[in-house]
Amino acid sequence: MGAYADLPGVRTWYETEGDGDPLVLLHGGFCTNETWGAQRPDLAGAYRLFLPERRAHGHTPDVAGPLSYRDMADDTAAFLERVVGGPAHLVGWSDGGVVALLVAAARPDLVRRVVVIGANFRPGPECFTDPAMLDAMTPDSPDMEFFREMYAAVAPDGADHWPVVAAKVVDMWRTQPTLSPEDLGCVRAPTLVVAGDDDLMTLEHTAALYRAIPGARLAVVPGASHLVPLEQPERINRMVLDHLAGDAEVETMMPVLRAASGAPGGGG
Repeated sequence: MGAYADLPGVRTWYETEGDGDPLVLLHGGFCTNETWGAQRPDLAGAYRLFLPERRAHGHTPDVAGPLSYRDMADDTAAFLERVVGGPAHLVGWSDGGVVALLVAAARPDLVRRVVVIGANFRPGPECFTDPAMLDAMTPDSPDMEFFREMYAAVAPDGADHWPVVAAKVVDMWRTQPTLSPEDLGCVRAPTLVVAGDDDLMTLEHTAALYRAIPGARLAVVPGASHLVPLEQPERINRMVLDHLAGDAEVETMMPVLRAASGAPGGGG
């Protein structure tokens, strides 16, 4: 079921499904809720899903000026307050993961548990495995056809607005996010960091993200790319469900990072 919510920043399209504790799914850049198709049945069997489409994505219109992750995080916090009605679990993929981290750091009162998939905390030139890909992402390039068609199918601003949105998103990737390890240290919600072993972000960057979040857990999925939720949905869905249920919090026999931080789940 889909509807619009009139939030302070933008009139936001969202969908809902399932019953139980609230779980917000945050899609990736250039994407729509359609990309969560492989996750929705399993997750909706255990949770009440909320799927907002961010400004300039899907059914949600663009706004004046540049796009920023912080504005999108503010939109998401307002969505949690006004539509969800309180704290929820957040699962964010790519740009959605960046937004989830920002919300978790700034509004811990609104976040229960977090899963981020293929997320980054520094701009693309600093963390992409192949930063040159940013130069190839022109609105009419063949590599953008999938996103271009997805946008044109539902965008309230019309297909002709695609070049504007494409340029805004790529500009955002070039310069944002600009989080520090200290910023990530403000994330207190139990967090699972997931990446493919051949992801857009370097494994070194993903490891730095994981290490900066107190008590975080890390899963590097073998034989997977940035599209791991589509490539290995059963594995990803199981990881998400286990983490949100707390089933992954077992005491280890020889903790190092968790022993030093005193985070839950450490042994010694």
